[in-house]
Amino acid sequence: MTEQNLNLPDADSYDPAASSLAGQVDPAVMAELLSIRSSIDNIDATLVFLLAERFKATQKVGFLKAAHKLPAGDPGRETAQIARLRRLAAEAHLDPAFAEKFLNFIIGEVIRHHEAIAEDHQAAARNADGGTAVQAAGSADATVAADA
Repeated sequence: MTEQNLNLPDADSYDPAASSLAGQVDPAVMAELLSIRSSIDNIDATLVFLLAERFKATQKVGFLKAAHKLPAGDPGRETAQIARLRRLAAEAHLDPAFAEKFLNFIIGEVIRHHEAIAEDHQAAARNADGGTAVQAAGSADATVAADA
């Protein structure tokens, strides 16, 4: 489901004081920079765990959609969510265009996951039926493709 970057060190070898600026700036400035970066690191870790929880929930949605042969995407909801997130971003003094790009990326990943879940569900149904569900699955594929 996720790709790993093999060029990155593992989490156990992370050095929060790593910086190409070390020894080039005043030690007090470096200490303040590292303190602020520590907060950023904590926020980044929180974001990762929040995204993991979000994807657990969207996976449940994907299973529900697959079981009921619903399309992977829901353009009406997506449009409403983007508008909502843009409004929240503006209220939080975050660039709404950035927030929209971020949500569009997440939506794209969710739809990709839902399509994979639907394909797995259809394959399992074909195997369970001994192949009699092939025609029905083909028409469901066409519906998903038209709605995505």
